[in-house]
Amino acid sequence: MCENSVDCDHHVGSDVCVCLCVRSSFRRIGLEAGPLLQWLFDGMVSVGLPAICIETRYTKAFLKAQVNKSDRSDARGISQMMPVNLYRPVHVKTLVSQKRRALLTAGKLLQEKALAIENDIRALLRNFGLKVGAVGAIKFEARVRELAEGRSDLIEIMTSLLAARSRLREEYSRLHRRVLEIVRDDMVCRRLITIAGVGPVTSLAFVSTIEVPGRFRHSRTVGPALGLTPVLNQSGESRRIRRISLCGDAMMRTLLYEAAQVMLTRTQKWSWLKAWAMNVAKRRGMRKAIVALARRLAVIMHRRWCNGSDFCWTREALPKAN
Repeated sequence: MCENSVDCDHHVGSDVCVCLCVRSSFRRIGLEAGPLLQWLFDGMVSVGLPAICIETRYTKAFLKAQVNKSDRSDARGISQMMPVNLYRPVHVKTLVSQKRRALLTAGKLLQEKALAIENDIRALLRNFGLKVGAVGAIKFEARVRELAEGRSDLIEIMTSLLAARSRLREEYSRLHRRVLEIVRDDMVCRRLITIAGVGPVTSLAFVSTIEVPGRFRHSRTVGPALGLTPVLNQSGESRRIRRISLCGDAMMRTLLYEAAQVMLTRTQKWSWLKAWAMNVAKRRGMRKAIVALARRLAVIMHRRWCNGSDFCWTREALPKAN
């Protein structure tokens, strides 16, 4: 997937084309985003090759015109895209950000598995007419043992499931403590935590996702990059505004949505941002207000990161525009 001169031998792998140019050196090497992109991109850049990661959706739309699909035809099609700039470059994260993302992903996985076991325990007990009810994570095990008391078969099954749940929660707590240590030592994360509704996990995920704030010329472009803006479908006199695009980083979008939901439903301290979101909820409904607040949180986080200021809880404390 490269832009080069004519005499070129294409060696094709899965969505990868390496060209051995005879008459000229490499000018561009296009790599479609994929599971092995980080390893392949770092390897090419380390030896001085002009590798460019290209966005998958744009590539798919261009290659869709081909009759036959194969690794060779895809590589040849991408090599035709590169010289005419029919691609959108994608930022490739550094190794540090990749490790932080892996830490957050692992913690989320352990938490989801522990919750899945809890739900399975509830379902198994319900078959015997035993209802766990509304109990917190701390009292859950004691409540299950209380219900299974006197039933030897159930106690044996519940003991195994509770042991697995306990181990998952212990490992999740260990990883979460590591997240807190990173956030405590990172000045940007500590500044982002001052924003209403933003916690350590959301701040670390935002820093790892954006990584270089200068990639966005304006803070308002962060929302569309994370898939938090509606999709416009216009043709002639028809103009339809659909739901949000859901493109970009799914985990970051979910964390922003959860942060907005916590601010509107659980946070007791009032702020100008919460007041703005509540006004949106009165006009458009709570669900749309949460999405709008999540988008605005992304804009505010990026702006606070760029100018190095803390979050202002009142409008009177906001800096005056020049």
